[in-house]
Amino acid sequence: MSHINVTINGRQYRMACEEGQEVRLLKLAESLETRVESLRGKFGEIGDARLTVMAALTVCDELLDANHRIRALEEELEALRKVRVAATDRARVTQTAVANALNAAADRIEKTTQMLNRTIGGGVAIG
Repeated sequence: MSHINVTINGRQYRMACEEGQEVRLLKLAESLETRVESLRGKFGEIGDARLTVMAALTVCDELLDANHRIRALEEELEALRKVRVAATDRARVTQTAVANALNAAADRIEKTTQMLNRTIGGGVAIG
């Protein structure tokens, strides 16, 4: 387990994280610090705790919106998968129908060829 110091709202906090996650934790803290600074710019000095809570609520709001968007995209993806399966099934049915039609046409051509061969072969020989 690693420990790093992060600064949020002008205060340093010693945080523990898994090995290799130090840079990520620093970026998360920087993002929260940016939000706190932005809120301070909008609302002025309204208290450290209140600024931190407002920044956390902003993050939660974005997370909630992102989760809704993810769910909507997952539903859209599932619908597209169903459309793809239906299209594949239709293509398979069409392919089978075309193959059957070609086989039937080949059978008719073969029968017509046999009939012509009998007709021509059974006719009067010239010579």
